Amino acid sequence: MASRRTAGTDRVAATGSGQLGPTHAAGPPRPRAGLKVPHLTPEERAALGKAARQAVPRSSHAVFQVAPDRPDPVEQLERQGLTRVPELVPIRYGRMAFSPFAFFRGGALVMAWDLSRTPSSGLVVQACGDAHLSNFGVFASPERQLVFDLNDFDETLPGPWEWDLKRLVASLEIAARGNGFTAAEGRAAVLAAGEQYRTAMTSFAAMPNLQVWYERIDVEPLIQQFRKLADPARLRRTEKMLAKAKTKDHLAAFDKLVTTVDGEPRFVSDPPLLVPLDDLVESQRAAEAAEGIRRTLRMYRTSLTTDRRHLLESYRFVALARKVVGVGSVGTRCWVALMMGRDNRDPLMLQVKEAQPSVLEEFVGRSEYNNCGHRVVAGQRLMQAVSDIFLGWQHVDAGLDGLARDFYMRQLHDWKGSIEVEQMVPQGMTLYARLCAWTLARAHARTGDRIAIAAYLGTGPAMDRALADFAVAYADQNERDHAALLTAIDQGRVAAQMGV
Repeated sequence: MASRRTAGTDRVAATGSGQLGPTHAAGPPRPRAGLKVPHLTPEERAALGKAARQAVPRSSHAVFQVAPDRPDPVEQLERQGLTRVPELVPIRYGRMAFSPFAFFRGGALVMAWDLSRTPSSGLVVQACGDAHLSNFGVFASPERQLVFDLNDFDETLPGPWEWDLKRLVASLEIAARGNGFTAAEGRAAVLAAGEQYRTAMTSFAAMPNLQVWYERIDVEPLIQQFRKLADPARLRRTEKMLAKAKTKDHLAAFDKLVTTVDGEPRFVSDPPLLVPLDDLVESQRAAEAAEGIRRTLRMYRTSLTTDRRHLLESYRFVALARKVVGVGSVGTRCWVALMMGRDNRDPLMLQVKEAQPSVLEEFVGRSEYNNCGHRVVAGQRLMQAVSDIFLGWQHVDAGLDGLARDFYMRQLHDWKGSIEVEQMVPQGMTLYARLCAWTLARAHARTGDRIAIAAYLGTGPAMDRALADFAVAYADQNERDHAALLTAIDQGRVAAQMGV
């Protein structure tokens, strides 16, 4: 197991109970792997939360000030680009340049640095690391039901619960501005998120452990409630999105991305977004790479449970292509592997996505996992109510560039859908804010001390108001950072490929 460095050890002291002391500086270190988990009484856990509130008042979270040693945000993005596919990095800049919200989506590292300079209660959870509102959505459970949950864990790592919550509320404020909402309408969405997180955590604090673990949002019952409240036009849009999600599966991906060549399925070529392996390297190297992929997939199976390994082994590897995804992930090595089952109309599309160190590691210490893909998978399984049945990880000793890399695997599409943020109206964003906040609280309640966090939050709106003030201040900063990227593009400092 990899050793872990800690950050801020001169500022944060262990309390002797396994909890971490509060800090106003860099994020707290985590207990070393293998330490015994303290089994405190509910009263003792609540006392920890109240003590943290005394040390770090909830009102202190309202403040965001630019630190004098804050790095240039464009330099931070350039530093990330050094480990990415060079010809794809301009696509990332082009996508981030589209709007302040697009910049925010790709700027997880920029905000992680800023958050490390904000107050922290010292209460640690499994943090998402990138909990903006576009990283929530619907997908299929193994029981073939639509569920709503977090759906991006590339940056997951144990860390302060406040960091995830502040990234969520900042994303709401930024999205509200982008949609032309009034300041009052944006603040209403942020306040709703803060209130929902707080009341949900209070509810989870009163639940038995197993009940917290089983909690989830099934979409169909939610829609039944929504029908009673929503106007017909908004209801039709929501139902259309959910219907579209159910069609966004492996068969739809197969029909869109695959063609037939000499009777055998092959990926279509749509550079730079989708490039078959044969188009990336010469035929001899492509054959060698394909064999390497087969070996990788065989080894990846060991990260699955026995039943899922058995299912995966019923598919044969057919083809591989590089695929560009997302905003923040553009430039990382992301592949899609085509597997075939009983015949050529029985496809399985696996996304093979590079996992790099979390942006949080610079501030809270290294992951306990040697493999970054293992880190992503472990965090996802902890935070999600249900996860993809083929979620697993593997290390590759030598990729196409000859370098060792970590990857995680999952199905490319499995009834996946998300709300179009740009189409939201104020009331819809407020409702969605509550949905995301409840989901985030549930994830944190599963992995952190929910009783202590609930006690820290209390029953009044003090934290809600602080979050709303923080969101406004950080949205202002995000606009300045977005402008800095546009200036860098205009001056030729970075190359951007727009509209891709």
